[in-house]
Amino acid sequence: MSIADIKKNAEAKMAKSVEAFKNELQKIRTGRAHPGILDQVHVDYYGSMVPISQVANVSLLDARTISVQPWEKGMGAKIEKAIRESDLGLNPSAQGDLIRVPLPPLTEERRKELTKVVKGAGEDAKVAVRNLRRDANEQAKKLQKDKLITEDDERRSQDEVQKLTDRVIADIDKLIAAKEAEIMAV
Repeated sequence: MSIADIKKNAEAKMAKSVEAFKNELQKIRTGRAHPGILDQVHVDYYGSMVPISQVANVSLLDARTISVQPWEKGMGAKIEKAIRESDLGLNPSAQGDLIRVPLPPLTEERRKELTKVVKGAGEDAKVAVRNLRRDANEQAKKLQKDKLITEDDERRSQDEVQKLTDRVIADIDKLIAAKEAEIMAV
């Protein structure tokens, strides 16, 4: 393993951490409806729990309403029950085959709670990135200890990994700021 391998490996893992953080942010509700809000809701489909998107068509009716169109007739009641029992605080209503999921407007207090959730998730992502930095630095130290690279190479490797870490953490901070602005926009 070389310094370039260590850096490339760390960069790939940090990119995965940022992607995971972006996915986490999509689950956090803002004032607008988003079909991804229902991604974490699972419904019983012939004995196995599957995401709603695998048994129904999830789309937007308008800015505050999600529509869920089950592919099978008997799934409507199960989907409605799964959405109601999820921790999202949503109250779906069935209209024939179509299930309408209106999103209630967020209160100021709830918006502030959501910004705290976003900051917490951001901190978790930053911790993950810092752990990856530590792992990369330990790998470089091991190479130097095994006399495969020089001390200067090890120092240079640590500097490059630090620059990479700073860049990724700055990206995470931008994502946090954008999501907070989205949540606080009325």
